[in-house]
Amino acid sequence: MKKVIIIRYAELFLKGKNRGFFEKAFEANIQRALKGIEHELLRQSGRYLVVNFAEEVIDEMIVRLKKVFGIHTFSVAYETDANMDAIFAVAKTVCKQEGSFKVASHRGDKKFPLTSIEISKELGGRLLSVYHNLTVDVHNPSFTVNVDIREGGKALVFSEFIEGANGMPVGTAGKGLLLISGGIDSPVAGYMMAKRGMNVECLHFHSYPYTNMQAKEKVVELATTIASYSCGTKLYTVSVTHIQEEIHKKCRPELMITLLRRFMFRIAERHALHISAQCLITGESLGQVASQTIEGMTSSNSVVEKLPVLRPLVGFDKNEIIDRSVKIGTYETSILPYEDCCTVFLPDFPAIRPKLKDILMEERKLDVEGLIKTAFESMEKIEL
Repeated sequence: MKKVIIIRYAELFLKGKNRGFFEKAFEANIQRALKGIEHELLRQSGRYLVVNFAEEVIDEMIVRLKKVFGIHTFSVAYETDANMDAIFAVAKTVCKQEGSFKVASHRGDKKFPLTSIEISKELGGRLLSVYHNLTVDVHNPSFTVNVDIREGGKALVFSEFIEGANGMPVGTAGKGLLLISGGIDSPVAGYMMAKRGMNVECLHFHSYPYTNMQAKEKVVELATTIASYSCGTKLYTVSVTHIQEEIHKKCRPELMITLLRRFMFRIAERHALHISAQCLITGESLGQVASQTIEGMTSSNSVVEKLPVLRPLVGFDKNEIIDRSVKIGTYETSILPYEDCCTVFLPDFPAIRPKLKDILMEERKLDVEGLIKTAFESMEKIEL
């Protein structure tokens, strides 16, 4: 007998004639996740098998596979010969010696002499004969011994279903540009779009020297976490220090955040078009802060001319976002106490419901195109 990993996919079975496109991307993402680990990936009916790997790398493989979107569940299983003696020998290994249990069998090979029910009955009886502290509970067992009879004279025996990331394979839903800050929300937004199959690249605005290099390193770490789910990413950083200084010098302070965000959206859209991204992604949640009222969002959106702006967190409250950030591993980094650009020159009373006519009047005091041109000259690119 040898160990294999059974991978079951999530929504791919819903696809019709273009299902092959999704499966090809799914296979490529699994291979990318397991890069550097010797293995083979085999395709079977409705599932995949990872085989021919060293047993000492199983824990690392589990960690990596948990981050592959498109995987519904996976199991570490023993592959053995499809006869009851061999199956029983393996079942003793995966079976606990006490507690309630059941045997769940699936006969993929209809030539096997026993039906699924007969396999479960016989194997359950054999296990009870050697482990006397076991009891059978087919409705609410404390654990299950699973048997899968496959074609080719092989059987798979396992006990655990490991929850996958679900969603759709990254690379099947286009490319988006995430406006990533050092906060809690935007990394979660990027994760959620990657989960729907979107390639996510990141754009970060900084205000060095008003913000320090630790703030930038924090964002690099957050983008690296996103990259672990999205099959890698690129992080672009842009300085908006000169823009903030000009707004602070010439414009009404209560409109500073709204004016700055309009610059960010202009820069983001132009860069998105340059890298062939098809949308912008933000971590905005309606009403969470002054710039995220419907009036603030409308003001920001009004400068975006060609691309949609996706806000996957718009209806979430803060606790829901925090819960997700903890789950994906970004929370502890997000709460590190390093300022981002939006805290520089922060007014005491930012406008909650900015009026577009007031914003346009203030922007006339600024050389918008010149400031944007200088911002692009500061752009840096980091491959993650």
